[in-house]
Amino acid sequence: MNSEPLYDPATIQLETSLGYYLAKARNVLVVRTDQALKPLGLTSSQIGVMLMLASGRARTPLELSREMAYDSGSMTRMLDRLEKKGFVNRTRSEADRRIVELSLTERGRDAAGRLPVIGAAVLNEQLRGFSRAELDLLTGMLARIIGNTPMEDCATCPVDEDFP
Repeated sequence: MNSEPLYDPATIQLETSLGYYLAKARNVLVVRTDQALKPLGLTSSQIGVMLMLASGRARTPLELSREMAYDSGSMTRMLDRLEKKGFVNRTRSEADRRIVELSLTERGRDAAGRLPVIGAAVLNEQLRGFSRAELDLLTGMLARIIGNTPMEDCATCPVDEDFP
């Protein structure tokens, strides 16, 4: 495993950095996904909530915020939009009235059931020309990037103390 720095601060350029390509790839997928979701009345940022609720991985706004790394204000606004569109219901917990429980409406369950087909179609189109081995390699490398130490634990990452 190579531990020498791969980027030199003196020569790094935006257009050749990994961060640039990751951001561009994400943006392309977001635009394509938003187009594909338009008939359902959803956006790419909303499908995570829909899938989390459909799978049972989250059932409250707090659980969704934690799972998806959203602040509570952003999650509340997202849930407001989904509720207004008729995808999500909010009800007070019978056991603890302070807790809001979330559930998908019939429309929400129907939309959530369609998301895997839409997601697969978008990804297959974006990955046109890739082999299974290339996809596995790309996915494995991205998993390694994700698995590296989080920024808050990075003792070797220099920070300019004078930067506002």
